[in-house]
Amino acid sequence: MISHNKNIILGIETSCDETSVAVYQEQENTTDPSKNILSNVTFSQIDLHKKFGGVVPEIASRSQLEKINPVMQEALNKANITLDDVDVIAVAHKPGLPGSLLVGVCFAKALAAVKKKKIVAVNHLEAHAFSSCLEHNVPFEHICLTASGGHTSLYLMHDFGNYEIIGQTVDDAAGEAFDKIAKLINLPYPGGPYIEKLAREVNFNDFFFYPRGKLKSLNFSFSGLKTAVLYDLVDRGAYDMKTKTFLKNDDLELKQKVASSLLVCITDIFEKQLQKAHKLYPHVASISLVGGVACNKYLRHRISEFCKKRNLKFFTPSPRFCTDNAAMIAFVGNYKAKQNKFSDLNFDIL
Repeated sequence: MISHNKNIILGIETSCDETSVAVYQEQENTTDPSKNILSNVTFSQIDLHKKFGGVVPEIASRSQLEKINPVMQEALNKANITLDDVDVIAVAHKPGLPGSLLVGVCFAKALAAVKKKKIVAVNHLEAHAFSSCLEHNVPFEHICLTASGGHTSLYLMHDFGNYEIIGQTVDDAAGEAFDKIAKLINLPYPGGPYIEKLAREVNFNDFFFYPRGKLKSLNFSFSGLKTAVLYDLVDRGAYDMKTKTFLKNDDLELKQKVASSLLVCITDIFEKQLQKAHKLYPHVASISLVGGVACNKYLRHRISEFCKKRNLKFFTPSPRFCTDNAAMIAFVGNYKAKQNKFSDLNFDIL
């Protein structure tokens, strides 16, 4: 039986190509934050976009429109509640694909208006930054590294809803680098898991020593890395710039070496920036790693070892909470509701 002395939050996430709905409520007498997640249902569109080598916005928004209601009904059923039991609706409203965001936002606003529920507009990136808190009691202050296909940033996390960006990508994100370079060597979309698989086959060695960049700030830049890999493949006679064709598709060893060198390089960049951040904020005793790229086991291991050497606590969500999900939206909605930070129905996307 669900206790109603705390808000029941319905979270909705449709910022890109996942349709996700979650039910969240803080439970009494538990030290396990994951017990607060009563349900978290996600429909992934990966199979719809694979043949295009990336997300097609119009296809994504159409799928969101088709799936949002049945996904919500499944989430409510799994939590053993109805819409009438919900106290607050939390929905991702930025950043993301406009068409996809509109589906979730319009759906959430309609529910809030008809059912007379309070609503909270949630920044998708803020939700990622706090996603480690879904399963862990992460202490404040801590440094958070978010790494995904669209964003790579460093945050100094002061408290719930209180944080500052101390570093971010000045061009491309890490996840985009994985996807674009995977496409260069004819690997399927999304590229990250295939890059890691091939890198594991050659024991995560650094064969080609791609450039790490020379940014003195805490920012990130992966555009130059993508270009460096491209021209290295051209110099090796493996890529034709005129036809934009990978010429050695049957050369598994080359693919393995590219994948492994790339993964080691990006992880080295992360470590370097985290080291600089910790030097600037030596009082911080914890680091969290979040976002879709954080699903990478090699990256998780490297950052974990980095923290151990410096007596830092390390937190990262389970892979299902690294990728886009509504549980993290509901989590932010919950603490904003406790802070009485509700939104009007006229809030916009982006």
